[in-house]
Amino acid sequence: QVQLVESGGGLVQAGGSLRLSCTASGRTFSSNAMGWFRQAPGKEREEREFVAAITWSGDTTYYADSVKGRFTISRLSAKNTVYLQMNSLKPEDTAVYYCAARRTSGWYGTSSNANDYWGQGTQVTVSS
Repeated sequence: QVQLVESGGGLVQAGGSLRLSCTASGRTFSSNAMGWFRQAPGKEREEREFVAAITWSGDTTYYADSVKGRFTISRLSAKNTVYLQMNSLKPEDTAVYYCAARRTSGWYGTSSNANDYWGQGTQVTVSS
């Protein structure tokens, strides 16, 4: 089993920055692609929105159009920790952010149903 623990959420003014971290553990965590999703207020779990993802090697990253140029996903060389640097935050970025991992080393598709593991989520609130 794989456990994912997020940290780094909080309250920030529009235009500000936050960095989220996600650390994975578990004896079955070996070569997993990882990503971030978010669930906006009033949305259901099934409506979680893809934000960004990174392959196991770290060579390839993916971003939702809504965050391109503002968010950056990265991975430590040890590869069990993933970061999401969020700059130029907007009120519409307010959501609970979830770390996700897949059993595959590559990232295929942005559907939340394809994720095998989830973290508990961390709240990000952007005030106007």
